[in-house]
Amino acid sequence: MRYAYFPGCKIPYYVPHYGHSTKAVLDQLGVELVDLEFNCCGYPMSHLYYKSSVYSTIRNLALSQAQGLDLATPCKCCYGQFMRTLDVMERVAELKREISAQLAEEGLAYPDRIRVRHIEQVLHDDVGLEAIKPRLKKHFKQLRAVALYGCHAIRPSNVTRFENPQGPHLIDDLINLTGAESINWAGRLSCCGAPIREHNPELSLAIITKRLTECREAKADVLIIGCPYSQMQAERAWAQPRPAADRQLLYGAILYPQMLGLTLGLTPQELALEKNTPDAEYLLSFLE
Repeated sequence: MRYAYFPGCKIPYYVPHYGHSTKAVLDQLGVELVDLEFNCCGYPMSHLYYKSSVYSTIRNLALSQAQGLDLATPCKCCYGQFMRTLDVMERVAELKREISAQLAEEGLAYPDRIRVRHIEQVLHDDVGLEAIKPRLKKHFKQLRAVALYGCHAIRPSNVTRFENPQGPHLIDDLINLTGAESINWAGRLSCCGAPIREHNPELSLAIITKRLTECREAKADVLIIGCPYSQMQAERAWAQPRPAADRQLLYGAILYPQMLGLTLGLTPQELALEKNTPDAEYLLSFLE
């Protein structure tokens, strides 16, 4: 099983622990991630230079298709950008012709035979839960976890096709696979606040702080995340000075590949747990 690996712009610099753990886990499961010379997914410029944004998105998919590979990304913003752009291409014939002509100038064909997958979909559907189960060497015990599904992956649902936006279970299934208990909570389908961070940092921080408060109110031990923007938000909020009592009932936020990796027998160093804020080695105390 091979995929073109699209880490996006944020992971290599801001959330390297997401990239390290993703590659380590998929390698352990026999999934090959192929690095290509990608450009930006196009999302950051979509509100300023729309056609440039579209071309940037489609060019990445064309590069993947040229290698005969589907594309897999850990970033839900990138995933959403790919899916939304493909949807527009199928509805706006003139734009599709224009983008196809630009690709042809580079010797690239329009990507009409490619699938876009988020890493969680790769694990849940492509590798499959039943195939992962026999590989688990350890399990979590008495660990209560909550999942943040991520806005860009679940909305608009008819375009992204990630999950049922009203009753998603994909990430909950992945959490329960590890032996942890995925519990329901108020913020599971809500925004992390990242989209407005540059324009209104105070409100952005207030939104992610509310998510962490909702985690504590659900009596969760840990928040499970599958998006670099949400992880950056959670770690930023956790780093803010506040009374120790405000941190009770929540150890921190971790990336799902880090969680799964520990049950597969990978070391904290292989999963870069020390790069989390706070250091995510607290998870070891829940392993058996």
